[in-house]
Amino acid sequence: MGLSRPLFMVLLAAALLWPHRAPAGPISFNSALTLSSGEFVFREQGVLSQSGDDPSGAERDRRSIASLSVLGYGVDEDISVFAVLPYLDNRLDVTTGGERRTRETSGIGDVRLFGRHVVVRKNWPASAFRLSLFAGIETPTGEDNESDRFGRLPASVQLGSGSWDPFGGVVATYQTLDFQIDGQLSYQANTEANSFAFGDVARADTSFQYRLWPRTFSGGVPNFLYGVLEANLIHQGKNHDHGTDDGNSGGLSLFLTPGLQLVGRRWVFEASVQLPVVQDLNGTALESDYVVRAGFRVNF
Repeated sequence: MGLSRPLFMVLLAAALLWPHRAPAGPISFNSALTLSSGEFVFREQGVLSQSGDDPSGAERDRRSIASLSVLGYGVDEDISVFAVLPYLDNRLDVTTGGERRTRETSGIGDVRLFGRHVVVRKNWPASAFRLSLFAGIETPTGEDNESDRFGRLPASVQLGSGSWDPFGGVVATYQTLDFQIDGQLSYQANTEANSFAFGDVARADTSFQYRLWPRTFSGGVPNFLYGVLEANLIHQGKNHDHGTDDGNSGGLSLFLTPGLQLVGRRWVFEASVQLPVVQDLNGTALESDYVVRAGFRVNF
């Protein structure tokens, strides 16, 4: 026997909005939803980034594989703190003087530490809204002076930047019984180390998650399958190398990111493909081909 509409709404609201259930959320950035007091979340995400559209003629082909381990803790109902530990495997193939060279390294990257604070909290019978501020620091834990038989590795291959880089922003989440919308504005100021600084990064991100399954219910609190569509607008300033701006770095990129999320009682499995729509880069900056993300999240 099918559920009545009132009972259906009660069960679904409990499934989506109950604070101890793992919520759906963005795949390529974070939501405004915080953890319950004393609750932990662990997120593991594998990221494959491929860039091979090279206007310079050097036939550059860059591939990065990252394993991102995220641990979050709910200090109270409004404040959560997070740590992100990346393990990187970076590789750059380039033709120099008629010789094809491979430059590569792997290891721990720069750890990111940040906190998130809910500043607006609104709840309605079948929906909720959160607005949060976040701020943090990217720490120089990754090696930034690796070299091989050809000399010092390029900055794009190094595991870390060598600098302390602050970041912050605002993120909003609107959650209903059938869908969730998230939006984020963020900025990272990249400082100098070893006479080099990556360009500052400004981002505007949005994510729409829609419940695809189940469309009807027969009782209980089921798992959910969400379709996800995200947009990522990213502007990076020019790199600064020994007192001079690098005219072949930085620029504006717009990505569309379709994906899927399977959401359970305390866990989420997710996957997405980030595809470039617009890449208005400076000079001969290397263009992105795609970014693939896959992973899981567990609340405990």
